[in-house]
Amino acid sequence: MMNYIWAGLIILSLLFALGKDFSDLQQDRYRNGQALPVTLSFPDGFQKKETHQPVQISVQASTYSRFYGVTQKEALHYEGRLRTTPNGQELSFGEGTTLPEPLATIQKTTNKKGKDLLAFAGKLDLKGDSMAYSSVRFQPVRFVKLQAITAAALEFADTAVTLALSLIGVMALWLGLMQIAGKVGLIEGLVKLVGPIFRPLFPGVPKDHPAMGMIILNMAANMLGLGNAATPMGIKAMHELQKLNPSEDTATNDMVMFLALNTSSVQVVPPATLVALMGLAVNELFFTILFATFFSTLFGIFAAKALSKMPKHRKTDPGVRSEPLTT
Repeated sequence: MMNYIWAGLIILSLLFALGKDFSDLQQDRYRNGQALPVTLSFPDGFQKKETHQPVQISVQASTYSRFYGVTQKEALHYEGRLRTTPNGQELSFGEGTTLPEPLATIQKTTNKKGKDLLAFAGKLDLKGDSMAYSSVRFQPVRFVKLQAITAAALEFADTAVTLALSLIGVMALWLGLMQIAGKVGLIEGLVKLVGPIFRPLFPGVPKDHPAMGMIILNMAANMLGLGNAATPMGIKAMHELQKLNPSEDTATNDMVMFLALNTSSVQVVPPATLVALMGLAVNELFFTILFATFFSTLFGIFAAKALSKMPKHRKTDPGVRSEPLTT
């Protein structure tokens, strides 16, 4: 089901992006192929034979507003460089320059390797040795939203692969520690100590079963904010619960309850991610986090138990016999 939801969201986002891009093309938002009048000032004087020379670029507010159909109250001034190339003169707006829209979008779309805005300069109308009137044409910009969505999809795909590979070491470490804990009897001792508290929530798990130990360890890791430890323990717990499941494609009530507890786990120690983002300021949220997660866990338990009692859901429970239900 989640795959269909994600596919639907992706398709809707692509349709929205295409609609916005076609609207921008129809309105000619980026003025593709049109020349924007500018004034160029040469601090060192215009050197006709120089291929690279510094220049100050100025655009009047009224000119910019009429050209792009936006409201620009102040004139624009930028430091740049004028380069002479075989294809003509190229104007570079300095790196790190704060650009208004739509120039900012033009820069991001047309020069992905650098942070400067590039444009082709028209014929220079020199006024003395230090000033000239000219115009600039930027590279055509099309399908901005569609390109952004595509780039984001590829970026997150790369992030997903990196994250998956990074989890291999973490899972190997904690699964190895769990194997050691199992062989020395630590898990069995933990089940005997804490098991009576959790056993009413998991009536389908036999006494002293390894699944209960994995569930308790997962809950403890979540409560202590150890997300890296909780992940492999949760996977191992589900694996052990599946061994008790007579069905291959339907979750038991115990599996549903564990998922609810794992998702809404009480947080005694703030998660490591939140600590990394907020630092010591996270201590101000301690009671808020504890209060919110306590009631979310309570509601998760209540919801899982209530739904398991409903006839509609009991019919699909692999742990219930296929005999007709009596009311």
